Amino acid sequence: MYRWSSNLAYAIGLITTDGCLSKDGRHIDLTSKDLQQIENFKRILKLSNKIGIKIRGTEPKLSYYRVQFGNVKFYRFLVSLGLSPHKSNTIKKVKIPDRYFTDFLRGCLDGDGCTFSFFSKKWQKSLVFYMSFASGSLFFLEWIKKSIDRLYGAKGAIWKQVKSGFQLRYAKKASIILISKMYYSGGVICLERKRSKIRTSLGII
Repeated sequence: MYRWSSNLAYAIGLITTDGCLSKDGRHIDLTSKDLQQIENFKRILKLSNKIGIKIRGTEPKLSYYRVQFGNVKFYRFLVSLGLSPHKSNTIKKVKIPDRYFTDFLRGCLDGDGCTFSFFSKKWQKSLVFYMSFASGSLFFLEWIKKSIDRLYGAKGAIWKQVKSGFQLRYAKKASIILISKMYYSGGVICLERKRSKIRTSLGII
């Protein structure tokens, strides 16, 4: 059994959203367009594996950073938490201790979440801000939504995306609550690009 920590919970958030468990019961893969994401992941898990490049698409071709490693013990630990191969559309929930849920959530935001904002003419040019989490599994987002409501009292809504999958979205007031929880310290490990975007939009963290 692995000892829980904020960094481990964050890494599991990344694996849950951007990672992949192979069918061989041993290998774990994380792919991201952000090099910092992969470097953070390697540092948390103390991996010495080299970072590779993965090409996706046809024209234009897109390059992503990738790290893959084999660890049967860690693989089985992830399975015991609720992860599995081809989890994208089937995952239901992940067994994360409440104490570390915000770290897990920050990993999910950095992995497959986003924030966006704009000034609304309708509301006297006030700032409209949203935070969202995407997944192919409605069950997973419903679990995230219920967990956030239970732990922090922040209310969100789930939307069906036009192309595929679902999106759990939080408006400005609820987002600020979550941001204060996820970025509880200036030293938390995170994808700086996304934290800087939030800072620019809201002037916090």
